[in-house]
Amino acid sequence: MFLRRLLPVPTILRVIPSTYSPRTGRLLSTNTPEKRTAIVTGSARGIGKAIALRLARDGYDITVNDISAQAALVSETIAEIKSLGRNAHGHIADVSSEEAVADLVNSSVSNLGPLTTMVANAGIAQVKPLLDVTPADFKRMFDVNVVGVHYCYRAAAKQLIAQGTPGKLIGAASIVAFRPFAMLGPYSASKWAVRGLSQVYAMELAKNKITVNAYAPGIVDTDMWELIDDGLAQKAGRKRGDMIRKYSHDLISLGRTSVPEDVANLVGFLASRDADYITGQTMIVDGGIIST
Repeated sequence: MFLRRLLPVPTILRVIPSTYSPRTGRLLSTNTPEKRTAIVTGSARGIGKAIALRLARDGYDITVNDISAQAALVSETIAEIKSLGRNAHGHIADVSSEEAVADLVNSSVSNLGPLTTMVANAGIAQVKPLLDVTPADFKRMFDVNVVGVHYCYRAAAKQLIAQGTPGKLIGAASIVAFRPFAMLGPYSASKWAVRGLSQVYAMELAKNKITVNAYAPGIVDTDMWELIDDGLAQKAGRKRGDMIRKYSHDLISLGRTSVPEDVANLVGFLASRDADYITGQTMIVDGGIIST
């Protein structure tokens, strides 16, 4: 069972800082293994789950987050992480709520220890012509995909600063942050916003030895892309599955639809020490749809 532990929203848990080099921002080696913890939002399934499992294999203890509708899948992901020999904690929260995100960070620190990495992965998509998009559609898209990333970055940054430790903030963008798709107007706009938001956070938090980067998946075989495929197929008068096959064949240089693990591999790199000198970047992982 996952645990939701409520703490006052303004609370920032202070912990004993890890020893690190002020010059490089790297944690100094000790006689004991470095303890690392990560929060991965939207990690009950799909890309988020693959990221949580990858980070667990890399030695992280993980706070698994998703919305209440995914509670059973949160428990399954926790069990898989524990089977890998890592600790895991579940916390239900909607990232579009500032209070809920503050509670999420506090709960993770209380249950797993000092925070190391925040992966702001949670997001939604919608297939609709721009002329039919309602104000409510646009607001919900930005509340989750942009404001949610902002709340995650901010709450995690405040915690890292209070700890006096370096850390990593990693957010979910998309190839539509570089090349928008028709029928995905608000989604495309929201991912462009994540790209810019991540760059500004990287500028402002560099002095705190906190790096901020985003990952930009292409066409991934997940429930979200099934939703997109279904919507595009209906508009084009095609069968379900036709559009994802067409895009994979026509657009992807490597000739296959990506899987969540392809994205998780990039996030694993961004969370590692090998990426300590990388910040303010949005890295594409799309099999060759876009070249920059």
